Amino acid sequence: MKHTIPLDGAWRLRFGPQTTRDENDAEAALATRMDWPEVDAEVPGNVELDLLRAGVIEDPARGANVHALRKYEKHEWWYTRTFEWKDLEGELPCEPCCVELVFEGLDCLATVWLNNTRVGASDNALIAHRFDVTAMLRPGENTLVVRLASAVLEGFRHEIAPGENSAGPVNFESLHVRKPPHCYGWDIMPRVVSAGIWRGVRLDISLPTRWRGMHVATRSVDVAKRTAFVMVDWDFETDRDVDNLRVALTFASKKNFQPSAISHHTFSCLGTHGRAHVELKDVDFWWPLGSGEPALYDFTAELLEGETRLDEWRENIGVRTIELRRTELTNPQGDGEFVFLVNGERVFVKGTNWVPLDALHSRDAAWLDKVFPMIPELGCNMVRCWGGNVYEDHAFFDLCDRTGVMVWQDFAMACAVYPQTREFHQAVETEAEAVVKKLRNHPSLALWAGNNECDDMYDWSGLGANPNRDDLITRRVLPSVVRRWDPFRSYLPSSPVHDKAFYEQEKSGWETLPEQHLWGPRDDFKGNFYTGSSAHFVSEIGYHGCPSRKFLEKNIPAEELWPVENTPSWLALAVQPHPGHHDYDYRINLMKKQAVFLFGKLPDNLDDFIFASQASQAEAKKFFIEWFRIAKWRRTGILWWNLRDGWPIISDAIVEYDNTRKLAFDYIKRSQSMVCAMCGEPQDGAHPLVVVNDHRAAKRGTLRAWQAGEPATTLWEGAFEIEPNGRGKVADLPQAAQPAVWFFEWTLEDNTTGRNHYLAGPRPFDLAWYRERLKAFSSLAQGNAL
Repeated sequence: MKHTIPLDGAWRLRFGPQTTRDENDAEAALATRMDWPEVDAEVPGNVELDLLRAGVIEDPARGANVHALRKYEKHEWWYTRTFEWKDLEGELPCEPCCVELVFEGLDCLATVWLNNTRVGASDNALIAHRFDVTAMLRPGENTLVVRLASAVLEGFRHEIAPGENSAGPVNFESLHVRKPPHCYGWDIMPRVVSAGIWRGVRLDISLPTRWRGMHVATRSVDVAKRTAFVMVDWDFETDRDVDNLRVALTFASKKNFQPSAISHHTFSCLGTHGRAHVELKDVDFWWPLGSGEPALYDFTAELLEGETRLDEWRENIGVRTIELRRTELTNPQGDGEFVFLVNGERVFVKGTNWVPLDALHSRDAAWLDKVFPMIPELGCNMVRCWGGNVYEDHAFFDLCDRTGVMVWQDFAMACAVYPQTREFHQAVETEAEAVVKKLRNHPSLALWAGNNECDDMYDWSGLGANPNRDDLITRRVLPSVVRRWDPFRSYLPSSPVHDKAFYEQEKSGWETLPEQHLWGPRDDFKGNFYTGSSAHFVSEIGYHGCPSRKFLEKNIPAEELWPVENTPSWLALAVQPHPGHHDYDYRINLMKKQAVFLFGKLPDNLDDFIFASQASQAEAKKFFIEWFRIAKWRRTGILWWNLRDGWPIISDAIVEYDNTRKLAFDYIKRSQSMVCAMCGEPQDGAHPLVVVNDHRAAKRGTLRAWQAGEPATTLWEGAFEIEPNGRGKVADLPQAAQPAVWFFEWTLEDNTTGRNHYLAGPRPFDLAWYRERLKAFSSLAQGNAL
């Protein structure tokens, strides 16, 4: 029942090198900047997009143009617009108590004026900001001004302590600024230290009696009896006598598109806060993709006085429990655990890492509907929202709720030893409270994680620090926030986490972590680094794949296309933060090295190189997924890196920035099917032929395995039955003495079919030979790669 006035659309933008003046008078400040350039601006937007539309800069996504943005990193940006305000008497049920100016995304160091009165300031790009402007509005035309200061200069203002550390020398200025870490340059994103009003702006008109907060949490479930207990925790503001108020809670089924209440309860108010434990019967539970239907209920909370409804809260609710069960350590024998349980049942996780949809985040929303459908298409039941990114909005979580995709959500910190000051702790606490309260009711939200690889950074930095002792952010601030505002959700301090037991070992090492990020030497995908891992769960693992010819021709001048070398354009696509920085140059040679592992030599032309690189990536990621699935439940999940690029770059992604799919997309889609036949590495002269079933019901079918060739040779054929949510070896296949491609096809009792392949025998494989054998089998036979 909110009343809002949107302020998105056309603004004006003035910009220039940042001054040191403390501006309190917006009109006077703008008057001293009349000689600065001014352009039309769009909100939501980023300043770079406004400059591009005005012809001030060339497209930063082309070639090495992104480096030209560095000249604007020390600028300040002045947004202005006017809007009409009128008396709302007669349009609202009662006199409003306040009008708030709401910015869903201000990047990043903002000062706001309304009618030349200073409204307030903000210093966090990752959360919404609200300002009470009730007394500042006037009938007729109103003028809104927003100044955004330089995030880089703000970073320079802070002295970096020797006990702090960053992902690289270009990232130190990010440590004290609450802005997406990737903006300062990362191995998956360019350096674009943007500014802008990147999410929507509006006026919220509030009535005196209104909901202030609502938390709905499933406390327990009985799947067999189809019952559950749900806790509803509510909070409201009012100027009325609370003794005359009631709260009505309704859960309505959305089954068959015919909403019908399965639970309706009314409670008398004893104060402005209340809590109820509601039993639900005949429940359709929310399940992850493939494990069952992700059933949703319409939840409504009404605040009533007599028969008058004063306010209403509505949202979709899923009835389910999700728990992360883990140990601090493991060993090669598997004496450890890292497994997700949904409604009390183990779920094997197949998923990906969700990284920025765009380096310029005002464009994220436009990409979402094009990119997200790839997740369920690939059979992913979880995405990990990586800590170097922004926090996704409700639209993303709504899609996850509806499709049954669980979300592992990192807090927005990555690869750093962050400041341990009261000021920074307070900033993180404020941010975390806003994010947790915003997202906690989404049934897809499975886990809060403190950060990405910050525990690792405590070791990498060589500072002799221990995060359990020294990182108060992840050991005190964040868990306190989660316990207060989302007490029934699992919390992981870091990914991967180095618990106390890690440091108490006689000889500590990452090999003892139950959850790992497997990057290491980035060598042979069947090498011991990968196959020798003791991990139960891998939340990052990847392999490079060259982009398509179309992509390369668009971003690299013709004279630099071939051979693949460390030229300025290739280096820009390898995410070189600026021309003098060379930490990421290895990424070009990585493509070459990884292709050679599979095919023995580098091709002598660009098209064959693209195919060889994409094939090596596809086979590697397929192998990683199947290596984990074959060992279900010794291994419990894999989140590969990553789905799609947020910029035109060379990377581990399986989808390019323009949504062109690489060969790996098709391979992963087959490897992640709910029932999948796959082959293990040889043991004692034989390959285990395994069928994995991720359904919660037993599956029966017939399977044929054969070797490609003229003629094709049948290796095994027969029937199989696999227990619910299990795996089973159906045959041993003789170890191949020569390079060979084995194909598997199966049909289930319900006539569902599937297929897969396996590379048997010693490597290298002949590139042309491999290509011909996969052509007839792959659904990408007519596509870009094959």
